[in-house]
Amino acid sequence: MRDAVIVEAVRTPIGKGKPNGSLAHVHPVELLAHTLRTLVERSGVDPALIDDVVGGTVDQVGEQAMNTTRYAALSAGFPETVPATTVDRQCGSSQQAVHFAAQGVISGAYDLVVACGVESMSRVPMWSNVPPGKDPFGPGIAARYPAGLVPQGISAELISAKWSITREQMDSFAVSSHRKAAEAWRKGLFDAEVAPLDGVSRDECVRPDSTLDVLAGLRPAYHDPAFAERFPQIEWNVTAGNASPINDGASAVLITSGETAARLGLRPLARLHSFAVTGSDPLLMLTGVIPATEKVLRRAALSLDDIDLFEVNEAFSSVVLSWAQETGADLDKVNVHGGAIALGHPLGASGTRLTTTLVHAMRERGARYALQTMCEAGGLANAMILEGV
Repeated sequence: MRDAVIVEAVRTPIGKGKPNGSLAHVHPVELLAHTLRTLVERSGVDPALIDDVVGGTVDQVGEQAMNTTRYAALSAGFPETVPATTVDRQCGSSQQAVHFAAQGVISGAYDLVVACGVESMSRVPMWSNVPPGKDPFGPGIAARYPAGLVPQGISAELISAKWSITREQMDSFAVSSHRKAAEAWRKGLFDAEVAPLDGVSRDECVRPDSTLDVLAGLRPAYHDPAFAERFPQIEWNVTAGNASPINDGASAVLITSGETAARLGLRPLARLHSFAVTGSDPLLMLTGVIPATEKVLRRAALSLDDIDLFEVNEAFSSVVLSWAQETGADLDKVNVHGGAIALGHPLGASGTRLTTTLVHAMRERGARYALQTMCEAGGLANAMILEGV
């Protein structure tokens, strides 16, 4: 059976998803086009050889509507004959793009394919695709969940309560994320993956001076009297400091088979070993990473002890800490160059951003196996295992 390998991986710096953010002036199509252009320049491949471009975007409306990935590929200068599609698995959209791309290579449907993602949260704010007064769920969901679904912030609070995760533990994890990211930047560990854009060369949200005392002064981000009455177990520990920010950014990876890589003279960074997707309780919608991790390890015939590095998307501190409690994973192996709390979480770009950071960390540390997993709205999660080559 054919294999699938990653031969190049790049990302933009990540800007604040606000009108004054460092990348707010860049149209989302151009954000993604920049990574696609850089991807082929650094790899040296002829873009005419690319069979497909699979991109992730969450809020597909306004400037991110109309199959953003297609227009990004055209803007990047790819031949008009190169097709592209845009997928949505919420925060895991571009990790799903990696799954689809790799599975296409393994099946023989593709020889060379790009998986990528973009989100400009400054220009297309979260929930822009749901007009006021419109119900995106429908009557069947209302009947199945008569008490109503909840926002992700409330899910993060429910997770904190269920796993008895304290405010200090969440804040401490957030401080660690910033320190690891700052140290990675200081050591030049992001240089190989970041493609500077319009004079922006660093991630904007990393705070090297973040401390427990600073975070302890932040107010709860999601306190709501109605939810407090419905869920009296919530202690309101989630703040802007121990959750991911809103961001702008794009990322992309180039995937092919080992045979094609050798023929084209491309150096593999990692082999895509195993994949899993799973659903979970949409109230505790962010816990899917737990069964997804178990499922992908089972499929790979590996144990947790076989994994040298983990990337677990830091949507909220409570997500990663509950995952670690349930799996028994060593947090010293998790998000070793910092995670989304520090680097940022541009929704549709985050899956391939994690992959990009992970493959470069694997190369830098000589890791044999690495596992990436992401929680997603609606009670979903993706997980995959990469193997060093």
